[in-house]
Amino acid sequence: MTLETSLGRIVIAGGSGFLGISLAHHLADLGWSITLISRKPPAVTGPWNHIRWDGRTLEGWSEQLNGAAALINLAGRSVDCIKTPDHQDEILRSRVESTRLLGVAMRSLTAPPPVWIQMSSAHIYGDPPQLTCTEDSAFGYGLAPFVAQAWEHEFQQSVLPTQRAVILRTSFVIGRDQGAGCGALARLGPLARYGLGGTIGSGTQGMSWIHERDLNRLCERALSDLNMSGPYIASAPNPVSNRVFMAELRQAVGCRWGLPAPRWLVRIGARWLLQTDPDLALYGRYVISKRLKDEQFEFDFPEIRAALQDLYQ
Repeated sequence: MTLETSLGRIVIAGGSGFLGISLAHHLADLGWSITLISRKPPAVTGPWNHIRWDGRTLEGWSEQLNGAAALINLAGRSVDCIKTPDHQDEILRSRVESTRLLGVAMRSLTAPPPVWIQMSSAHIYGDPPQLTCTEDSAFGYGLAPFVAQAWEHEFQQSVLPTQRAVILRTSFVIGRDQGAGCGALARLGPLARYGLGGTIGSGTQGMSWIHERDLNRLCERALSDLNMSGPYIASAPNPVSNRVFMAELRQAVGCRWGLPAPRWLVRIGARWLLQTDPDLALYGRYVISKRLKDEQFEFDFPEIRAALQDLYQ
């Protein structure tokens, strides 16, 4: 589909990962022309153009925004890593500096996109053990909440006054592997298949989640709904505990039992075998979007069982 016959051009910054590839396919199927800008090209081919950028300089890509219908910013280093000081610094800088750079680019254009959809994290609310958070809840304390707050602050400074600004505080996204991984399910799915998908830690930690199709539909709505602006929690309306999530995952992959993982084992295995942060599995949060409910957004997958069965069966 050429630009002349499409609905318009959408630029997805940081779009070569799991979320960007899924969203690019969804929007292209609807008739949009897609441009991905990222440090590395996508691992798969698809209905998009790719422009390389380093997230820190303007050279070679900023004109892609001129005349675009919207910018969707997903750029940021993965948090699926051991949180060394260098990694923590890069997690913060990759988000804040790339957002700032996009704002600088906007101010050099004659026709900047009228809509800027900005990714953020539901981890901004921290890890309260039982409290269910909404958009009105207080922010949490720690690395992830601080990074999310800095990310959103930079966005508010960078977005143009003439642009409609939408922030999506996204929870754990579950989806299919399209050649760019499938988020945390890429780790949890194989464990569940081979009998290692039991309760993690206490099992009471919150698992707020959203099916990739609903996240894509939410971005689709943000493109066209002129009343959407400001922050939204992008999460299904029925978060579950880790114990329930892992039980549903085992059922979806066809494994009847799963070896539980106590906290001490998770701390050893995550760091030394999986090379990731054990706190990602040991802590969690329950979040629900009050704003999406008030605005009557209908989820295709409001329940975890149907969501996982759709992905695996």
